[in-house]
Amino acid sequence: MASMSELPAARPEPPASTTEAAVAVVLCVDDEPAILSSLRRLLRPKGYKVLLAEGGQAGLDTLAREPVDLVVSDMRMPEMDGAQFLEQVRLRWPEVIRILLTGYADVSSTIAAINRGEIHRYIAKPWDDQNMLMVVEDGLRRRRLEQENLRLQALTQVQNQELQALNAGLEARVKARTQEIEQINGMLEQAYAELQSNFLLSINVFAGLTELRDGSMAGYSRQVAALARATAHQLGLGPLAEQDLHIAGLLHEVGKLGFPDALLRKPMSLMRGEELQLFRRHPLHAESALMPLAQLQRAARLVRAQHERLDGKGFPDGLAGEQLSLAAQVLAAAVDYHGLQSGRLAERRYSAEEALSMVKGGADVRYAKVVVEALGVALQSLAEQGPQDRLILAQDLVEGMVLSRDLTSPQGALLLARGYVFDARVVKQVREYARREGVKLQLHVRLDPATPSGPVAGQGVQQAV
Repeated sequence: MASMSELPAARPEPPASTTEAAVAVVLCVDDEPAILSSLRRLLRPKGYKVLLAEGGQAGLDTLAREPVDLVVSDMRMPEMDGAQFLEQVRLRWPEVIRILLTGYADVSSTIAAINRGEIHRYIAKPWDDQNMLMVVEDGLRRRRLEQENLRLQALTQVQNQELQALNAGLEARVKARTQEIEQINGMLEQAYAELQSNFLLSINVFAGLTELRDGSMAGYSRQVAALARATAHQLGLGPLAEQDLHIAGLLHEVGKLGFPDALLRKPMSLMRGEELQLFRRHPLHAESALMPLAQLQRAARLVRAQHERLDGKGFPDGLAGEQLSLAAQVLAAAVDYHGLQSGRLAERRYSAEEALSMVKGGADVRYAKVVVEALGVALQSLAEQGPQDRLILAQDLVEGMVLSRDLTSPQGALLLARGYVFDARVVKQVREYARREGVKLQLHVRLDPATPSGPVAGQGVQQAV
């Protein structure tokens, strides 16, 4: 025999409903005490609570005092017969099961009881005990089912109300959470825009370091960057390529930071021996400096290729044909165009028209013809743009004005980036800077300050200011 510990645990039975646990109450109504006693002796052993009433009015009084599940009523009673009594029960306690005791001669009265009292069953006298018990049990079972149905309906209604309340609360929470997420996304987008603005501003500052050293034309790198971006736009290279070329234009001379001062001021055409070898390595140094930053890796590769040629005679890698991307050729053309004018490539400084003519002469040799054509269209487009700003002195600057061009020091250092919105504090700083340095500081501000872009007020102010 298995031990008690080896026997499977008994599965707990679900709790019985209230109607199943309660004792059924049966009311017997008859004007003959003997009939009532017989019914009580028959029903009590089944566990029912049996109530007795001698007549219809007594039965109604009992129903008014106590809860009853089932009524067994005789048909022939004085003052109030069974049909009248059961009709009152139906009207006042419709949930009570109604059973009629009737004789064989009472057919018309039985029909009246069925129609008026809506009885559930009728039993002919004298009755069979087993049949009587079966009819009563069947009636009580029906009563329990009706009570359980009512209980479940009430429970369902309560649960539906709770579910509706939960749904309403859930919808409110989802709406609130959605609004919170939208707000967070808006804040993240704003933070990302500010981060990008500050990132580009840092690149502008860094780009001015070389110009501070070699004493060249202030804003040279920014001019290269603007032309490269405009040319890429004409070629339809897309926003990402335009931004990469803009960054590459700003940083294309970063590799020269380690040059001696004499080499920085020396045109490439006059370099010989070690100087030329050092110059040819500056794109490699620039790429090495920029590659650790993930956002600058594409621009770093463009900077490396700034002196490559379509015919393969460039440096440092001797790329040729399809090995040289259109973006790299755009940067090379922009560098050559401004390099010819600034004296970086030759001892003589060429005019804008001469520089453009020389770049066009390099079509299909240094750069693809479509790149040269796009550069010419970009220059023409920039020249045809109507005046978008006006030039003012530092003392004429007022709060709310928007900087339309980068503000640089006389040495070429970036002080404030294009798109900066002036507040009272920075206006005061700019004026104090001009007075402290003893310079006639001029600024380009937008004609329409209502649509500022770029850094917002209070961001991007350089230490020089």
